[in-house]
Amino acid sequence: MVERGQSETGASGEPTRGSTARRIVLGAQLRRLREAAGLSRSEAGYVIRASDSKLSRLELGRVAFKERDVSDLLITYGVEDAAEREAFLEMVRQANQPGWWRRYNDVMPGWFHDFVGLEESAERIQAYELQFVPGLLQTEEYARSIMTRGRPEHAPADTERRIALRMQRQKILTGVHPTKLWVVIDESVLHRPIGGRRVLREQLNHLLEASRQPNITVQVVPNALSGYAAEGPFMILRFAEPELPDVVYIEHLSGALYLDSQEEIETYSRSIDRLSVDAETPDRSRQLLSKVISEI
Repeated sequence: MVERGQSETGASGEPTRGSTARRIVLGAQLRRLREAAGLSRSEAGYVIRASDSKLSRLELGRVAFKERDVSDLLITYGVEDAAEREAFLEMVRQANQPGWWRRYNDVMPGWFHDFVGLEESAERIQAYELQFVPGLLQTEEYARSIMTRGRPEHAPADTERRIALRMQRQKILTGVHPTKLWVVIDESVLHRPIGGRRVLREQLNHLLEASRQPNITVQVVPNALSGYAAEGPFMILRFAEPELPDVVYIEHLSGALYLDSQEEIETYSRSIDRLSVDAETPDRSRQLLSKVISEI
């Protein structure tokens, strides 16, 4: 997969988290206030000189907020308490902090920005992969081999920045409140010699060590059961905030799909549950990884 100082990093140097989540939560709260006030999107949009579609995007958290617009909307919705209004405006300021990934705009396709913001806001991520080790668990050399199609001597000029972006994304797995990651990997991934024997061995050792972390679970689907529960790789991003719906992310060659309807989430949740049952247990998966490493 392709890939917050103070506005970008906290005092510890660890990326701050949640600007995308704050924007979505703020939008949802403003929508509830509008509905409680009995106003349509068109009526509320008129107050801030915005179209129906723009207000819809604001309420979905897909565009940045202006403090003046939110202040005007709060007045319109009857929010008069000064402390409550200031809490909303502070949320606007936090939600508008630039994401750390903006430094990588030159190597990120536009459709990937939303994903990185959602990824760093997720409390738990479930992923299925049948071709590569998931990006959040890749080593630099393994990632370089993928990005250069195994020919690093012909690497595109932006390769190192793309690798740096991928390594930066992995910081969500460490720190005080790390994201929980549960990955199910097809057994073929363990045998596909991405980058050659040395690179693959180092990658599998890294995967084995990562699987021992309390917030990371790795399961391997054996070849005999491969290909039944899902047609391709996908991720499910789950959030602690009740205003944030779960999101299924499916990447393809020219973009990505973001699915968030209840029916779609249930379909992919059943799929990842089935994959988890078909796969070796975490302990057995570690044993399998150790066996493959010893044979390389």
